[in-house]
Amino acid sequence: MPLRVATWNVNGIRARHSELVAWASARELDVICLQELKASPEQVPEALTTLPRYWSFWHGRTGGYSGVSLHLRRETFADRVSFTHPAFDAEARIVQACVGNVVFVSVYVPNGGKDYPAKLRFLEAMQAYVQSVHDSGKQLVLCGDMNVARGDQDVHPSQRKPNAIGQRPDERALFEGVIASGLVDVGRALHPDSGELFTWWPFWQGARLRNVGWRLDYVLASSELASSAASARIEKEIGTSDHAPFVVEFDRA
Repeated sequence: MPLRVATWNVNGIRARHSELVAWASARELDVICLQELKASPEQVPEALTTLPRYWSFWHGRTGGYSGVSLHLRRETFADRVSFTHPAFDAEARIVQACVGNVVFVSVYVPNGGKDYPAKLRFLEAMQAYVQSVHDSGKQLVLCGDMNVARGDQDVHPSQRKPNAIGQRPDERALFEGVIASGLVDVGRALHPDSGELFTWWPFWQGARLRNVGWRLDYVLASSELASSAASARIEKEIGTSDHAPFVVEFDRA
């Protein structure tokens, strides 16, 4: 049976909870990672807090931005799941769950528009975190909105601006360091030559329809796990967020 892992920046869970329920109900997803909840746990709609098929953790904050959640399907992960946060977590940006030898993570990297040095510090801390997980002998599936387009291939030609946040050399170098700490960019590994793997589009008229976007959302997996990745797809037609869900299937025994 495949292991289906999905990540989606919902850009406000209160505005999109019905879209999320419909999407998740129509699929057999084993792991769901959400970002940019823009809600405290108390503000998450009840229909989501009681998702019966999943072990769930909503990690939000009052203040109207940030927030992540992580959901593991009970049928796949029968034992109760414990959710924790790495020491560098701030602003409700990362939640993790260790199941057996695998750590699943939902992460929302700072955009950097208001505090660019904070974004760089977060990426540095994330690299050290990935290394520490691998040093412990565990494998990692790190999913989320990284707010970095890895290379020019990951930005529509009309949107390529070398000094734009999300495309700057220093943040790209740090993101490469995160990947180099034993991870594989699964989407790019399965679609090495595609210049259309965009997961985010401006709210301009027709931008999404014409696929004038950036690739900001990723599933990164430890090398052994990544070698079993069978498919990766961007569900561009789903939802009203400015991001689309990204779903990866791993083969498993």
